[in-house]
Amino acid sequence: MIFHAFLIKYAEIAIKGKNRYLFEDALVKQMRLALEPVEGDFRVIKEQGRVYVLCPEEYDFDEAVEALQRVFGIVGISPVVIYEDQGFEQMGKDVVSCMKARYPEFSGTFKVYTRRARKSYPINSMEVSASLGRLILDAFPEASVDVHNPQLTLSVEIREKIYVYSETIPGPGGMPVGTNGKAMLLLSGGIDSPVAGYMIAKRGVKIDAVYFHAPPYTSERAKQKVVDLAKLVARYSGPIRLHVVNFTDIQLYIYDQCPHEELTIIMRRYMMRIAEHFAKKCGCLGLITGESIGQVASQTLQSLAATNEVCTLPVYRPVIGFDKQEIVEISRKIDTFETSIQPFEDCCTIFVAKHPVTKPNLNVIHRSETKLEEKIDQLMEEALSTVEVIEIN
Repeated sequence: MIFHAFLIKYAEIAIKGKNRYLFEDALVKQMRLALEPVEGDFRVIKEQGRVYVLCPEEYDFDEAVEALQRVFGIVGISPVVIYEDQGFEQMGKDVVSCMKARYPEFSGTFKVYTRRARKSYPINSMEVSASLGRLILDAFPEASVDVHNPQLTLSVEIREKIYVYSETIPGPGGMPVGTNGKAMLLLSGGIDSPVAGYMIAKRGVKIDAVYFHAPPYTSERAKQKVVDLAKLVARYSGPIRLHVVNFTDIQLYIYDQCPHEELTIIMRRYMMRIAEHFAKKCGCLGLITGESIGQVASQTLQSLAATNEVCTLPVYRPVIGFDKQEIVEISRKIDTFETSIQPFEDCCTIFVAKHPVTKPNLNVIHRSETKLEEKIDQLMEEALSTVEVIEIN
């Protein structure tokens, strides 16, 4: 069956008051970007409080739906058949024809819901629904009407043309990307950080990312793994500017100068400083991490407080209260899990201490960091000046 359009349903956008049009425009923009790779001349339009995707004569239905299911702000996608308005008698024939094409052996319960956007139409909505219901019962003798809990709701919208649809495919929800500012994601090759980026993007935040590379201790394949993860997240978030920072010399210097049980915390503090540098440079309003309370030594409350101390921007941790299985479930849903578990180590796992401190004392950490004063500023400057920027589209 050929559908002529998709009716796009949204939720939170509808309560935005006088600013609603800004969110609708952002949603339309993201939908157009998402549909660009899909073959065919799709047109996204706003019309009388509705957003439609008008489809070409030939297109890949599944590919189009899949693209729309990655656009934050959409809660439902209804495939629509459009008929010319040639009077009620013809409308009845068209609706029955649509039912037969979509549900040829239908024998369940149904109801007809009519929305008369064109108020000049001579028959009111209740009368249209009742008349169409009778025609469907005539065409499907085994079917029955249930207006309270039907198995199928056939929706008919009367506009300049007649729009008919009967199902809603779930969308991702959330808010259109770009409506809530921008933030910098600390992206590693693990499971958690891509999920964190996805979740923040779902709230309308545009994201950039920073990855800490440690050659030769981490391979080019480890770097490619992170690029691949950024591409998977970008399917939802839109383009990402990925900053690849060579962190080797800083890590080795910390390793040589500081107590090994504090290595993870001190290393993490310098990562946050570097990430914040690029965040401010890119106009970001915060940092994003994939930290979850108690998951590892560097993610106890005391450790998180120690890393927070070096930041002036807020740090957003969307998976902070999730257990590992909950995070894994989301990673599977967004197709990052299989890439995340590829056996290529990142810089955090290479330099982990055997017995890391779980309740770091800030005064002790400060004293340890004084041992870095001779060279750390120079090493930081070198890391910042040699960053590689990869545009992920």
